[in-house]
Amino acid sequence: MGSVPPVTSVTGQSTQHSQPSEVSQTAADFIDEQLALEADAREILPYKFDKCTHDLGALRQSVFACLTCCPPPASAAQLYTSAGVCYSCSISCHTEHTLVELFNRRDFVCDCGTTRIQSGEPCTLRSDPSTGSRGVSGQQASPGNHYNQNYQNRFCACGEEYDAHTEKGTMFQCLGLGTVETGGCGEDWYHPECLMGLSRDWHQAIQTQEGEKEATEEEISHPVPPGFPGEEDFESLICYKCVESNPWIKQYASSPGFLKPVFKSTTNSVVKPAAETVSFSTEPPSLKRKASDSDLDEAPASPTKRVKDAEQISSNEIAARKVSAEEQKTATPLLPHKHDALAAAPEGIFSLFLKSDFRDHLCHCPKCYPHLIPHPQLTEEEESYEPSISDSEASGPNDRRSGTHSHGTASLLDRGEAALSTMDRVKAIEGVMVYNHLRDKVKAFLKPYAESGQAVSADDIKAYFEKLRGDENGIKAAGAKPTDGDADGSDNRREQSGY
Repeated sequence: MGSVPPVTSVTGQSTQHSQPSEVSQTAADFIDEQLALEADAREILPYKFDKCTHDLGALRQSVFACLTCCPPPASAAQLYTSAGVCYSCSISCHTEHTLVELFNRRDFVCDCGTTRIQSGEPCTLRSDPSTGSRGVSGQQASPGNHYNQNYQNRFCACGEEYDAHTEKGTMFQCLGLGTVETGGCGEDWYHPECLMGLSRDWHQAIQTQEGEKEATEEEISHPVPPGFPGEEDFESLICYKCVESNPWIKQYASSPGFLKPVFKSTTNSVVKPAAETVSFSTEPPSLKRKASDSDLDEAPASPTKRVKDAEQISSNEIAARKVSAEEQKTATPLLPHKHDALAAAPEGIFSLFLKSDFRDHLCHCPKCYPHLIPHPQLTEEEESYEPSISDSEASGPNDRRSGTHSHGTASLLDRGEAALSTMDRVKAIEGVMVYNHLRDKVKAFLKPYAESGQAVSADDIKAYFEKLRGDENGIKAAGAKPTDGDADGSDNRREQSGY
């Protein structure tokens, strides 16, 4: 059999049957395009979303805020309850809602189906523990969850609402050394200029002062302020709010594993980075004592005074030397703690930028370790929970024609079959029979084109479906065939009236 013919013309104009036009699309190309779109969708949503994470307890996981179920307050005086849902619930329970992706949040329990969901929407992935029926709402929410302004779609120190279509530049998420209640930011996201105390349009004033000049579109739209580190120079960020709520960490600024502090300006003006650098020694302090002025004033001893016979050394002098030697041994300091090599904390309000190896340089001495205990993200890298990969994704991204799909990541046909499985059995059977009849009709229509390699124009498709709409007898006959009725042949089904 030849190549599968085009399904329709992009422009809607009739095409020559003898040769496919440039604007025509073969059925095979159309199918490949749809499968490619499905593959792209699976890359965006690669995981299964058939299980809510609520019963797994507190996790570091991807969290979404549903603005439909929990709309932000109109004013600060309005009573408002924040809520977040897990990846699976964002798709299965809030598909048509307005969602804000907050990315990973630590120690979070999904709020879907709890009293925090103001709309009362149930979690369709969990069952009611009292009745066992699918769907639960009004359950007690986890008291251990912490929320910040992100759950109202507000981010950064500027508190702007996030709009993916208009947002320019890059935002950075703070490592989070505290919740809003403790003075921290709760893992907020920041604009570079806001971390430095500048306004969002800081660059416009500078460009106006400097006059017209050639610049790239990115530089004109949203440049990075001078003094802000390059994205490749750091791995993590601790915002000035979290630094202020944990002042012990200020001493690590400019030390190994940490970049220079990025100060928050109070004048809304660009502060050029300081030219001087501060060096920090990791070597133990020298045991040599510097000569004092009194030492230098003393006249050098004569050789006759320095040389003594053994007979002239008294027993008291020998004992004194032994004691001095013992004192020197006990006075020799051990290798100092890491915090001993740190300089004094810089003055001012600033954010810290951490290199990938910053954990190796944090002091774990008995004095410092209590500071680290409340923040395990400082002692080891965090692992985030991820749902299992969907069956279709596990089969490989190039295996687009594999017939195995998980619910929610499959094609429209697979979704239709899944929907039929939830319908009344009689109606489902009738629907399948109607679909089979229509499928056979379309296959018969396309067969001549497939054999000849001719293109199918838009007019051909239109004429065919106009003809098909009149074929109600075949559709009704397919729906009227008994399949699994009662013993007397009656199954109490109602005939479908058409498409």
